[in-house]
Amino acid sequence: MDFNTSKPIYRQITDYCYGRILSGDWQTDGRVPSVKELSVAMAVNTRTVLKSYDDMQALGILYQKRGLGCFVSSEARDIIRDQLREEFFADTLPRLRHEMSMLGISVDELVRHLND
Repeated sequence: MDFNTSKPIYRQITDYCYGRILSGDWQTDGRVPSVKELSVAMAVNTRTVLKSYDDMQALGILYQKRGLGCFVSSEARDIIRDQLREEFFADTLPRLRHEMSMLGISVDELVRHLND
């Protein structure tokens, strides 16, 4: 995985996991790669993946079965969607609105392009 400098690596790993869950690659109640497996696959320190997994467990996205690993919770998709929607409205939309204003793009023009 190619990491960028705009976000901490653990957060980019979390985003990757969110994508896998939302796409259905990681199923509800399905086991996710172990911390070691994912750290090797992504060529990062195990502590970085552990931080991501810990955060997702704290949010209720993943749960742990002792001795078996981490699994996707039944609420994971809803939790992720709610979190990403909040981020969209708090971060992405204001940046989009600012850029549209700078470029002279109206909401009607944007909607027309979205519907094309």
